Amino acid sequence: MNYHFTGEENVDSPSLIFYQDIIEENIKKAIKFASGAHRLWPHVKTHKTKNIIKLQIEQGIKRFKCATIAEAEVCAMMGAEHVMLAYPLVGPAIGRFVKLLIKYPDSCFWVIGDNLEQLRLLGKAAIETNKNAINTLIDVNLGMDRTGVLPDLLEEFYYKAVNIEGLSIQGFHCYDGHITDNDLNERRKSVDSATQKFLEIKKAIKEKGHKISVLVMGGTPTFPCHLKTTDVYLSPGTFFVQDYGYHSKYPDLDFTPGAAILSRVISHPKNGFFTLDTGYKAITCDTSIEQPLKGVIADLPQAKPVSQSEEHWVWSIDETSVPPIGTVLYIIPAHICPTMVLYPNVLVIKNGKHTDNWEINARDRKITI
Repeated sequence: MNYHFTGEENVDSPSLIFYQDIIEENIKKAIKFASGAHRLWPHVKTHKTKNIIKLQIEQGIKRFKCATIAEAEVCAMMGAEHVMLAYPLVGPAIGRFVKLLIKYPDSCFWVIGDNLEQLRLLGKAAIETNKNAINTLIDVNLGMDRTGVLPDLLEEFYYKAVNIEGLSIQGFHCYDGHITDNDLNERRKSVDSATQKFLEIKKAIKEKGHKISVLVMGGTPTFPCHLKTTDVYLSPGTFFVQDYGYHSKYPDLDFTPGAAILSRVISHPKNGFFTLDTGYKAITCDTSIEQPLKGVIADLPQAKPVSQSEEHWVWSIDETSVPPIGTVLYIIPAHICPTMVLYPNVLVIKNGKHTDNWEINARDRKITI
């Protein structure tokens, strides 16, 4: 993939670049995979931008998922029909959320919860402000052990939660981010194993006369595993922009990385080494055993990272391939989501030309509320 563009020599480095053509194509692919935009409830935490939300709405996506009040407000600003805050609301966040309901009445807001006392406080806040009952999904712990009600406790929890005044329990939110098998068939097996108990409980609840109208399942890696499940909203996030981590690990997710960090060679410290101006203030330090790389150089995929500090990144390569001082190179981040918050805005490239600058609108945790 060629990430170079006309006029790159005039752009400061490091700079984060978005490729609008690629992002638009990734949105189209996601809709095609899902057999329609109506099934998608995508997460916005990857990009946090009004512009990508706008592109998604233009292609028919109406529901959006968020991790912060700021992200939820950005979605509402763009006229999203449905906005889910998929993060437990505690402390002042409850009051801020209620203010969202009041300020943006044209958007339908949703919350998730896994604690009865927390949900009672939320219901009480809704009642005190004379708001309608808040649309609520019970968060289910399918094995990630981060948030959610364990399946063995879910049925009892549900019967208590539906009686909380001020809330309208509509269904369940099931994120299975712990399922990361490279092979799609193995991923499907893991998904089936994780969801079997939950689906049995869901069936039992429905058989007792309770209406379950909304079920949000999965994230990006498990997106293809839930495609054949009917009456389920799919909730991917990363691959609309896509990064090197998911692109290399999940070949079945045929989405192209649509973001890169423009970098320059600033030194040749010794034979076979070169240094870029892209330290760890320019790309996330988030790594794992499964993905030890922070990024890969699109122009020189054979180059190997040696060391990184605040403003420097040293690489090694065959002596005959060392790029000259000043060479523009493009790094594809291994994890784009936390890299986004390091930049207040991005340069946008379309048809090989710099056409716009987009603000990372929800980079801060507070906008107006």
